[in-house]
Amino acid sequence: MKITKFLQVAFVSCAAAITIGIGLGNQPTTVNASASTYKTVSTASIKKAPYHKKSSAGAVYNASHTKKVANLKTYPYTTWYATAKVTLKHGNSKALYYKVKNGSGTVSGIVWHNYLKSGTSPFGLKYAKSAVALDVNTNNNVWTKHANTARPIASLSKLMTLYLVRQKIAQGKGTWSSKVTTSNAGLKKLGSSSVFGGFKFKHNSYTVRQLYLAGLIESSNNAAIALGQWVAGGSTPAYNKKFIGMMNHQAKTWGLKHSSFVSASGMEQNSLVPYGYSIGASKNANYVSASDIAQISRHFIVDYNDILTDASVKSMKVDGQTLHNYNNLLPGRKYYQKSLNVDGLKTGYTDPAGYCFVGTGRMSGHDRIITVVLHDENEFTETRSLMNYVYNKNLA
Repeated sequence: MKITKFLQVAFVSCAAAITIGIGLGNQPTTVNASASTYKTVSTASIKKAPYHKKSSAGAVYNASHTKKVANLKTYPYTTWYATAKVTLKHGNSKALYYKVKNGSGTVSGIVWHNYLKSGTSPFGLKYAKSAVALDVNTNNNVWTKHANTARPIASLSKLMTLYLVRQKIAQGKGTWSSKVTTSNAGLKKLGSSSVFGGFKFKHNSYTVRQLYLAGLIESSNNAAIALGQWVAGGSTPAYNKKFIGMMNHQAKTWGLKHSSFVSASGMEQNSLVPYGYSIGASKNANYVSASDIAQISRHFIVDYNDILTDASVKSMKVDGQTLHNYNNLLPGRKYYQKSLNVDGLKTGYTDPAGYCFVGTGRMSGHDRIITVVLHDENEFTETRSLMNYVYNKNLA
């Protein structure tokens, strides 16, 4: 692939060197154009006007067209604001460019007019491979991106695990004070892992409430597995496998068609092997769609609304260990926005899943929404953008 790209660039560069009379409409997008190649014929100021990329082609260049500033395809949902028309001469041909700047003012330059389309950019998420925004009140998806594509979801899986814990308590089969056996050597080893740990099992049992908070706030993997075994009626890997069957059964009960669970914590099978908790499933990870995760989250919020109180705790101590909430949309955190009133819900990350996040909040005068972004790179920025879009467009 690298050789092919090299040959393509070499071919285009040679073509540019020998083709003088061709109009700029067919210009190659070369980076190393010399200052003498392009000459400014005229510049005329215009009333500030919005444009967005017409296709995946095109680039922003500096004013003299000697350096590429940015490829338009790397700014798929950016509105470019034009403030001037610039005519450049290349050989015997002339072409019209727009002097533009993005909304934040971080990127500016000139763009050939035929690479732009008039009007503001349509809304979209650049990084998330799948996303959804759900109106909790109407139970309607009000915005989607590949919402029914099942993907690895990492620790978002714990929402199903913790829901089933709450369900068992609601059915009178246990209480917050019930003791959960945590003596399994694999679970203790898991809790001490520098990669997968976060809550150490210093004792052979903890209360349901302690492990619930560790699983929800700190996203403790061993806490989630131990709770799953407790729900299934035991404290050994055999009960872990039984619990995963309960997860899949619950998904079917809710009519979720794009959900498949093989792990109570969200860890992949190959990562669980050293701890004795791989169930030998054909799939390595939990595969769930963004739409199905939104539904799981809605069931949790509607059935056990106090999850919002617990999920909005930024940090707390359990058994002398600090539980840290990684939701950076909470008050005081980097991406906090007061008007969104975010109070949940769950973060997640593994290499196969990327950064995943279920957010929820309720702007004053609007319905509560649940947002899901899967396999993201800027999960909090994109969640905030999605929430603002939904509310600004009165979609919820």
